[in-house]
Amino acid sequence: MTQNPVGRRERKKAATRQAIADAALRLFLERGYDQVSIRDIADAADVSTTTLFKHFTGKEALVFDQDQENEAQLIAVVRQRPDGQGIIDALREYVLGAHLSTALHPQMAEFNELVESVPALRAYAERMWTRHTDSLSTAIAGELGVAPDDVACVALARFVLQIPSLTRGRADRRAAVETVFDLLANGWASLKGPAPASPPPAGPPAGSKFTESGS
Repeated sequence: MTQNPVGRRERKKAATRQAIADAALRLFLERGYDQVSIRDIADAADVSTTTLFKHFTGKEALVFDQDQENEAQLIAVVRQRPDGQGIIDALREYVLGAHLSTALHPQMAEFNELVESVPALRAYAERMWTRHTDSLSTAIAGELGVAPDDVACVALARFVLQIPSLTRGRADRRAAVETVFDLLANGWASLKGPAPASPPPAGPPAGSKFTESGS
């Protein structure tokens, strides 16, 4: 059977994009972000600068070459989580795996150091993550059966998407990520320790629609 020419084209484009991204990361880690030019990257990938700009908008985008996949992954994490797993636990598992797993990403430590050392990259990384707020909050709201603009869902999505930038550069990043998720799951009082003796406030029992197994 004749292979679909569109499929071949797409695979070639994907291979070219990956080659450019790989060359860029290698040069950034070897020389430093500011010491590498677009021309250097194009030469290393054996493409023209025109071809490079067909795939990437600039140097920052070269560092975060997989950003297009993040939105789909985030939505899948919420919608396709295992039975009995709460939304916050599913997102916690994703963030820990995507940003801390050196087994899956051997250069993760070097990559984090690179991003932390360049203010422009830190700012770009935060913009790239928080732009998914609407999509993630809509997915969360859909799982809970509430309006897409439900403020609690929007807030949770925004807080989760801030975690990578909030915890980058911490000596124990895993512990920092866990602390933020504990805060989201259990509230501020649980992190401060026992509260002063006083009558408990009236209200529903402890628990969250985001952590319950059915949500």
